[in-house]
Amino acid sequence: MGSIDSVLQTRVTEAKRRTLAWLDTMQAPGEPRGVCRISPAHNPAAWPGMLLPGTYNAAMCRSLLGGLDGFSEAERDALSAWLKRHRLEDGRFRVPGMKAEDVFKKPDPLETWRYIDWHVTNYALGAIEATTPGARPILDFALPYLDRLTLKAWLADRDLRDPWQEGNNIVNLGGFLLAMRRHGVAPSAVVDGAMAVLFDWHDRLQEPSTGFWGVNQTTKQGALHAMAGSMHSFHLYHATRRTLPYQDKAIDYALAQPTRVVSACIDVDLVDLLVHGHLLTGHRRADIRAWCRALLSALLDIENEGGGFWDEREGTRRQDGWVRGYAEKQGISNTFATWFRWIAIAMIADLLWPGWNAWCFRREPGIGYRL
Repeated sequence: MGSIDSVLQTRVTEAKRRTLAWLDTMQAPGEPRGVCRISPAHNPAAWPGMLLPGTYNAAMCRSLLGGLDGFSEAERDALSAWLKRHRLEDGRFRVPGMKAEDVFKKPDPLETWRYIDWHVTNYALGAIEATTPGARPILDFALPYLDRLTLKAWLADRDLRDPWQEGNNIVNLGGFLLAMRRHGVAPSAVVDGAMAVLFDWHDRLQEPSTGFWGVNQTTKQGALHAMAGSMHSFHLYHATRRTLPYQDKAIDYALAQPTRVVSACIDVDLVDLLVHGHLLTGHRRADIRAWCRALLSALLDIENEGGGFWDEREGTRRQDGWVRGYAEKQGISNTFATWFRWIAIAMIADLLWPGWNAWCFRREPGIGYRL
């Protein structure tokens, strides 16, 4: 494998150089360094709100690749301050310009806003942590879920017919709860009590034959969505060093998938599942390495000429939940897909060649997290 790995390492290094250069071209005119358009198609004058996702994706991608090392302390502080301008009083972050009539995730408007706000907040906080490590978040919006009965009631409303969506909801809340302990927002014992409720729900509803959560897992799409949603919950087990039941079954599912590019989300979920499975179990480790090596080559093959990556090849890409908002065609480079693609590439590289490159993975649950 020596010559093959040498070629792959060279390709990763060159791809990283091109991506960092591409991110520089996404700089928004007149804004602090690091504030980015989400793609070459994004017109900030028409869609100023999209600078927020464009920026938090770019910031975390740069952080992963070591690109923030070239920012001065003043530039980092300015970028962090710019991100905090999008914070609501209770600590949630919201994309400017989103209106109630233009968003949808569930029929209940409260559920829709909760999903969107929590997702944006998780990413925004990740970008702030990347630019100004140790920054104390405002998490007032999540404090009610420290109450065990409130949390139980919320979990009872999770709809496992859509495990992908619910997996995002759960990892976001779990991440906020763990951040409360890390930053001293709530006593450790209180956070531990809430996390016990969260894990009890998971342990009761996990499907033993797959290791996933979700109904209709006997169908191809049902199993795929259960995998994508469950990988988020896996982060909570990993972050708390809790043993993940049936992890071998989840590994078997992932290894049965073809080593081809599907979407930025699906591809990184499979890689995340396998890389952590390789780390935490002795199950099929050689198969995991072979699968990941094959996918790495496929991922590098799809880098666009300018240095960015696309999400899906065809169709229309929207900001999650903004169904009547910003839209652009698929197939073009964007900061969302570029960050997600690099998480997958970096995780595989870290698996195949430990210590070869100083990747800077996220330390809190959420996409980009790595034990």
